[in-house]
Amino acid sequence: MMATPKPGPVQIKSRNPIPLSSSQETQVRELYYKRVRGYCADEIRDFASCALNRTISATWACRQQRLAMNSCMIAHASQQEQDAAREEWFATQDERRQQREAKEARRKEQEKFHREWWGMPPLPGDEEGSGATEGKR
Repeated sequence: MMATPKPGPVQIKSRNPIPLSSSQETQVRELYYKRVRGYCADEIRDFASCALNRTISATWACRQQRLAMNSCMIAHASQQEQDAAREEWFATQDERRQQREAKEARRKEQEKFHREWWGMPPLPGDEEGSGATEGKR
């Protein structure tokens, strides 16, 4: 008798195969919440205007608005929206990297200016060399 091959682990085709770190997952979750809130903006606005200047009475006075807001958010809070948020996060990954690099370049330029202004020696590994101390010889 011929042995039948053992079936391996079941491969689930995921639309998002790359695991993310905790902070990256938080960013994806924030995108997801933003998308869902965007779909339900009118219902959220109606509930907020009803609940304005109310405390405990908002529970029963704004019941219809709260139920409408919750049902809208539940209707749009789906796995497809989570996948779309993750895809959006991956699509904007290069843009976020460029923003971080530009921010770091601005910070270094400001630090260089600060050191030159106050006559401080440059940091070790500074490409400019000793620009601030050359004029003080």
